[in-house]
Amino acid sequence: QVQLVESGGGLVQPGGSLRLSCAISGFSLEFYGIGWFRQAPGKEREGISCISGSDGSTYYRDSVKGRFTISRDNAKNMVYLQMSSLKPEDTATYFCGAGTISGGLLDDPYSDYWYDYWGLGTQVTVSS
Repeated sequence: QVQLVESGGGLVQPGGSLRLSCAISGFSLEFYGIGWFRQAPGKEREGISCISGSDGSTYYRDSVKGRFTISRDNAKNMVYLQMSSLKPEDTATYFCGAGTISGGLLDDPYSDYWYDYWGLGTQVTVSS
């Protein structure tokens, strides 16, 4: 059974850091891309980062580039999102998603079209 479970969210002050985790079960990472998406109240879900489980190539949307770092541990079937220099506009529910890399996911890593499996999300609130 495929399952993705996010954790690590919470309340943090502007400028602070958090590390989100995505625990994956039911498939091996090496054939999948894992993406982090976020959805703020009243806004559409937005893809912000992705990592290839095959070769570790990473992708970042401009809004998080230089502040967020995605990584993976294939042995543990875990993907992480280290978030630094957090801003109030980063407040959202963060989701991890998984999709096979044999399709077009890595050509369009920020589109949820390519992702077949999703976690339930973890809330990140950036506020003083």
